[in-house]
Amino acid sequence: MIDEAQLALDYTFRQPELLQEALTHKSYLQGKQEVGQRDNERLEFLGDAVLAFVISEYVTSACPASREGELSKVKARLVSGHSLGQVAQRLKLGEWLRLGRGEEKTKGREKTSLLANALEAVIAAMYLDGGIEVARSFILRILQPELQGI
Repeated sequence: MIDEAQLALDYTFRQPELLQEALTHKSYLQGKQEVGQRDNERLEFLGDAVLAFVISEYVTSACPASREGELSKVKARLVSGHSLGQVAQRLKLGEWLRLGRGEEKTKGREKTSLLANALEAVIAAMYLDGGIEVARSFILRILQPELQGI
């Protein structure tokens, strides 16, 4: 699973456990006593901040004549759960998620919010594994279709 995900993401992790954590929904760990296993919520928090930074930097540079309000609207659209969910679907991120039975039954692999959260977690995993340049490159690559519209 991890090897396939790395191939699809076009990045090889030095610490593959970061990717495993990023792809682990909290439902997967419920009732399990796996030592050292964590869900992706911690990484989702960090990934949200990294994504906001990279997109803020990009739109500021790409739209030099825009005012703060306009930049905020563009950034909000790009980092919205809906937008990130679509990007995660393009990446087929749902195929590699580790989900509990309940999420499997309710088609968690297709849920926009769950996919968006997992994508943010993957961004954080890349940041922690390879640094800001790796994360920036990944973000700008996967959001390229959306960035062309600004």
